Amino acid sequence: MRAHRLRAETFPVRWGYSLTSPGEKREARPSLSHRAWAEISLDHLRHNAAELQRLLPSGCRLMAVVKANAYGHGITEIAGHLNRSGMDSFAVAEIGEGILLREQGIQGEILILGYTDPERAADLARYHLTQTMVSLEYGQALEALGIDLEVHVKIDTGMNRLGVPHQDTESILRCYDFVNLRVTGIFSHLSMSDGLGPEETEFTRRQIAQFDGVVAQIKKAGIDPGLVHLQSSYGMLNYPELRYDRARPGIALYGLLSQEGDAVRCQAELRPVLALKATVTQVKEVQAGQPVGYGRRFVPERDIRIATVSIGYADGVPRMLSDGGGQALIRGKRASIIGSICMDQLTVDVTGIDGVRQGDTVTLIGQDGDEQITAGEIAARCRTVTNEIVSRIGSRVQRIYVE
Repeated sequence: MRAHRLRAETFPVRWGYSLTSPGEKREARPSLSHRAWAEISLDHLRHNAAELQRLLPSGCRLMAVVKANAYGHGITEIAGHLNRSGMDSFAVAEIGEGILLREQGIQGEILILGYTDPERAADLARYHLTQTMVSLEYGQALEALGIDLEVHVKIDTGMNRLGVPHQDTESILRCYDFVNLRVTGIFSHLSMSDGLGPEETEFTRRQIAQFDGVVAQIKKAGIDPGLVHLQSSYGMLNYPELRYDRARPGIALYGLLSQEGDAVRCQAELRPVLALKATVTQVKEVQAGQPVGYGRRFVPERDIRIATVSIGYADGVPRMLSDGGGQALIRGKRASIIGSICMDQLTVDVTGIDGVRQGDTVTLIGQDGDEQITAGEIAARCRTVTNEIVSRIGSRVQRIYVE
């Protein structure tokens, strides 16, 4: 893999939603007994992994972040597919996710990014999970149990969340002195790498320098720091020239940026992996002045035609879209969400769309004909990030995996 030379200009990320090859028409739809589903493109997943790997210097490999049910895409299926494709390094948030991956046969390193209660140390060893050492004191607590464990040392370079303070060289070096804990890696996290303004760039460069300084001190002491990693998605897209052993793509692996308008320094063609769909369950006429939904929050001023759709906020559709101009796609056209989004259902205005009937597919995220709704569009309407939109998709939404 060739090293990537950083360019001074910034590039937009190009988006494409097609789940099929040119000229091929296919809908990965479950049986009608399923009310809501997410189509997951494994081809797009492989493409994104290759695109991100291409950005990195030779010798640096991906550590796929599959926490939070792989950002809503299905943790065991996503990790399993990547594992079968040759990836052998994964990151999760907590021990339950790591155990689930092992029980599903995932091979290679699985790093737990968050805190695990020392009472679960036996499970860490049993399932061969790598634990993050969030502080020297935490390491001491694990060491006292007498259980052989592999750990990565987390360094706090300014995010002030987890980790040993970067300036505490003595404590950092002591993390390598334990008998029962084998340090196989060291890492930190960039908190402002998604911004390219002077302030964000200066802070990120400071974090990089502080982290590199820690690694240099460890090597100066004659210690092998283990695998070194710092960049997540935006760190890769904005600082790909950094030479470490691993990079941890999360949201970008799934073909998204946290906000669609974000500028990045590297050109990357990311393809959204997920499309969210549901079914029209009823179509009816509503006369002017007759309310729709809870609280009579929507009262049409004219006669309209509405469709009830089998998906709601318990499935991950933000209730804020009730008042935020939310839309869905039906028969290749946009339909406005009206009334309050319910736990299990929502309603849309289909007055101007001919032929809508029970059983029609409704697209909440994805493409239908020439129209598309992106996770980024929904995130912008809800004043949040795409990470939240996709990771909150509920467990009763069936995931359908297509090549």
